[in-house]
Amino acid sequence: MASSGLELVALQGTNSPRVAELSRQYGGKPYQEFESFLTHQPMDLIIIGSPSGLHATQGIAAAHRGLHILTEKPIDVSLERADQLIAAVKGAGVKLGVIFQDRAKPAICQLKQWLQDGVLGKPLFVNARVKWYRPPEYYSNSKWRGTLALDGGGALINQAIHTLDLMLWLFGDVSRVQAHKATMLHAIEAEDTAVALIEFSNGTIATLEATTAAYPGYPRRLEITGTEGTMVLEHDRIVSVDLRRVSKQLKVDAAGDSNQSASSAAVTDFRGHQTVIRDFVEAIQQNRQPLCNGEEGRRSLALVQLIYSAAKVHCDRPSPD
Repeated sequence: MASSGLELVALQGTNSPRVAELSRQYGGKPYQEFESFLTHQPMDLIIIGSPSGLHATQGIAAAHRGLHILTEKPIDVSLERADQLIAAVKGAGVKLGVIFQDRAKPAICQLKQWLQDGVLGKPLFVNARVKWYRPPEYYSNSKWRGTLALDGGGALINQAIHTLDLMLWLFGDVSRVQAHKATMLHAIEAEDTAVALIEFSNGTIATLEATTAAYPGYPRRLEITGTEGTMVLEHDRIVSVDLRRVSKQLKVDAAGDSNQSASSAAVTDFRGHQTVIRDFVEAIQQNRQPLCNGEEGRRSLALVQLIYSAAKVHCDRPSPD
């Protein structure tokens, strides 16, 4: 994955054969130990793609070395550790970014602009569906997926967090949540299915369905209805625009990513990630905030934790006699 102005100088991972193969393929010195990796010179920034529960710990160690940090979502699985990471980067004077590539996709940016322009009028309600499928080996062949310690949960925090970040980006803060979660299919300690009713501070009401148990897996879908009509986003493409009246020419960019996210965890279309990385480098060069900084990345984790808390209250209620 090439990005202008960047040179890969070092890689680190606990799977030594895989790290060595990546080093041969893309360059960079291979490391197995994270602390040794951080001592590599010269190095200006690191991109963290480790299990979610390690993001903050590794990011804090990097900040103490004066390194800029771009981490995969979520920022961590613990709000306390996320706050410690945010404080550490501020103290070190380095940049922190969280990879939520939806914010860089053309069709989604167009949708946000239309909402800001009032094309849909006042947003009323939203239906979000992340009805994906992951085979049993997705979990059984991993030491961390579906675990509470390193994944922080299941379908909600790993797969649906992109959609939660997107809704926060589009509609703002959340005021109230009701939820239920369950482990319906997979042999994991976390949930593979969750549903939530979300009320935003602006009055918009949303429903979320998230699962990794819906064989064979279906494209993510976001239906947004306002006082002036409805728009539908599916697989990161605007597939439907139905308005009471058209006050301006609406140009729809039908292009989306080509990742088969509904049925596979493999990332084959890197364009969104490339845009995020380019933006992060420019944020360093221009001394500005990246597309999704630490505080923004924390918001989606906070919403995930709020949904988990609401689901626990639901599960803890006594059954009626």
